[in-house]
Amino acid sequence: MNRVETALVNSPPRRAFAAVLRDPDAAAAGRALSPDARVLEVGCGAGYGTELILRRFAAARVDAIDLDPAMVTRAKRRLAGYGERVRLATGDMTDLRTALDAEDNSYDAVFDFAIVHHVPDWRAALAEIVRVLKPGGRFYFDEVTAAALATRGYRWLFDHPTEDRFTASEFVAELERQGLQVGSRWRTRVRGHYLLGVAQRPYSDAAPR
Repeated sequence: MNRVETALVNSPPRRAFAAVLRDPDAAAAGRALSPDARVLEVGCGAGYGTELILRRFAAARVDAIDLDPAMVTRAKRRLAGYGERVRLATGDMTDLRTALDAEDNSYDAVFDFAIVHHVPDWRAALAEIVRVLKPGGRFYFDEVTAAALATRGYRWLFDHPTEDRFTASEFVAELERQGLQVGSRWRTRVRGHYLLGVAQRPYSDAAPR
């Protein structure tokens, strides 16, 4: 993210918008986490999403990753009071084994608060999320689609990959191609600019392909 987007994501108005946009939709589409749930957040930024997961979803433990060391430092300061319930790391979400020593079938839930659209190889990012989800685990996603990225405001203010952007339906189709179940548990906002939903890894599936 460039400086403009970093400032926007961490501004009070954006945080207020995120609380309204993300939490009710994910909660309505998904289910409460189990008391011992182990959760991953990809692209944690300054830790606001991590705190939301801890407080509103009552996750027992959250591992969170971000590519920007400065954001991880900010997140550590913000989340210091949660102690061992939080583990933060700097690294690439397409290689969670290196960043977090994340084995297959490690997490009960993975949260994506508008980060996958920043990854040039977004399909590889989704494959890594599928790999670390336990059978029965859920992937909660809040994403920005190609329709939003094509607008003048996004083009002028923000830096995003310019190739292979996804529409809402393409994102959902890729999740299902990689073995997750989405069905009708997704929706779009603002003329298809924003995508929210939840996908589940089947209990009976084999290792992701």
